[in-house]
Amino acid sequence: MAIYKVLTIAGSDSGGGAGIQADLKTFQELGVFGTSALTAVTAQNTLGVHGVYPMTAEAVEKQIDAVLSDIGADAVKTGMLFSAEIIEAAARKLSEYNCQNIIVDPVMIAKGGASLLQEAAVEALKRTLLPRALVVTPNIPEAEVIAGMKITSEASKREAAEIILSLGVKNVLIKGGHEEGSQTVDLLFDGSEYYTFTGRRIDTKDTHGTGCTFSAAMAASIATGASVQAAAETAKEFIQAAIEDGLYLGKGHGPTNHWAFRRRGGSK
Repeated sequence: MAIYKVLTIAGSDSGGGAGIQADLKTFQELGVFGTSALTAVTAQNTLGVHGVYPMTAEAVEKQIDAVLSDIGADAVKTGMLFSAEIIEAAARKLSEYNCQNIIVDPVMIAKGGASLLQEAAVEALKRTLLPRALVVTPNIPEAEVIAGMKITSEASKREAAEIILSLGVKNVLIKGGHEEGSQTVDLLFDGSEYYTFTGRRIDTKDTHGTGCTFSAAMAASIATGASVQAAAETAKEFIQAAIEDGLYLGKGHGPTNHWAFRRRGGSK
């Protein structure tokens, strides 16, 4: 039996709902082996981010070296990269090891509003990492920052996707969770076709880590050989189940339920 491997390069969430913790849970639920390179430690819970303690760029490089030189990876997912130096270090190593299936979740702001990406890092992300990426998965605010424009309609969402694609990434998936309406509509653009993925909007505050979990599910699916479109479909189903079957933990923005998809019979 083939064992597929996914490396996540991201920050730690002490509350367990986002970051490395969410990624590794998602990988396990979808039947792939997860490895990690830690970019920062956060003191975090459902009420917010209470401290961010970044790793050095060298420490991130050493972790990536340790994993890729020995275990390897069928896909790589990046999350909170924090600084330009860490982004550049990660991009350099992914290039050195000729990693192909790179899924970039451009984590910028936590649910509680705390900034998780330094301003100078946005340019580094656009310059060094996105040109290597197979998919980038911004939410609406993140897509606005990367594209440098406001998204107020389906037409402007498509325009933003085209601008982001022009940075060199092969596929852009803009998530619709921040929009209004009874449904959430994610838009995937591959340079020639647009695809939409629709889910029922759930009235809940427990959505901490949804972006991390969604991109991790995409990475896990792509690692097994799924197309970007099929991986997006799986990720949408995974996160929909995770939000619908809530855990109701903590006093603020609680985590989603990472085992809901499997318990519904969704895993292989």
